[in-house]
Amino acid sequence: MLIWDAHAGFELKSVADLETLSVWKDAGVGFLSVNVGYDVVPWHNTLKALSLARDWLQKTEGYRLVASVAEVDAAVGDGEMAIAFDIEGMNALDGSVDMVRCYRDLGVRQMVFAYNLNNAAGGGCHDRDIGLTEFGRAVIAEMNDVGMVVDCSHCGYSTTMEAMECSRDPVVFSHSNAWALREHERNIRDEQAVRCAETGGVVGVNGINLFVGADDTTTEAIVDHIDHYLNLVGVDHVGIGLDYFHPVEEGPGFGEVLASNDQYWPKAQYPEIAVRCAAPAQFLGVADTLRCRNYSETVIEKVLGGNFRRIAGEVWK
Repeated sequence: MLIWDAHAGFELKSVADLETLSVWKDAGVGFLSVNVGYDVVPWHNTLKALSLARDWLQKTEGYRLVASVAEVDAAVGDGEMAIAFDIEGMNALDGSVDMVRCYRDLGVRQMVFAYNLNNAAGGGCHDRDIGLTEFGRAVIAEMNDVGMVVDCSHCGYSTTMEAMECSRDPVVFSHSNAWALREHERNIRDEQAVRCAETGGVVGVNGINLFVGADDTTTEAIVDHIDHYLNLVGVDHVGIGLDYFHPVEEGPGFGEVLASNDQYWPKAQYPEIAVRCAAPAQFLGVADTLRCRNYSETVIEKVLGGNFRRIAGEVWK
């Protein structure tokens, strides 16, 4: 069974960060989308992270940078974990649509419009909902042309709905839970998930405690969100983007980063609770829990990897 994790949540700064990819590999993950940049940091940090990751992957056994589904299948068949990259927020483009193809050529296969706050492309989920801008529309057209997945996680409601109307390709929420189960601004409304499925897209459930529940990373609670989406949008449109971030040995952890920047992470939405995430080792528990809820092996295979693999096959050029 292919396990496809549509988004790893750590900020890539060093080789030590890359070495933690063994956590996913040891858990049996076959494909992982590694985040290389987000709106919070300067755009050129994204290029540095890409350079670091590409160099490490070239030198390190057991991992393979992939550009197609055929290469994913080949890597998994050889016992390696397939890797591609994603970006959270279009500040990384520095105002230039041409950067989309540049990032695509460097291995980025998925990009979010805005990370929590508004930017030149559209609205963030913790900001005034301005919708998709003309620059954002031009970026979508370029993403469709070069074969990059349009990702609506972290974005404002209007921005997501307009993006799904604008894109010629299926659109995803790579790591967004259900507002119906947990009322948090980072989670999405049912009508957003339904519209995503109508584009042929996939909604990926994440494991962040504040988005799963009040403070919950249990496998049962994560499967509650999966179960909700399966009943809402159907078995072909649900996946997992765990958003796992590893503990850091030196420097501030993710909780300290959040506390130091209440613009991107408003205190009303991120109270004084340690931010934690379910671990990749829970993927197999997700499968077992779905079995206990009488889902078939076919459905489980789609949720754990088949649906996001299909999106890659349709969108990546």
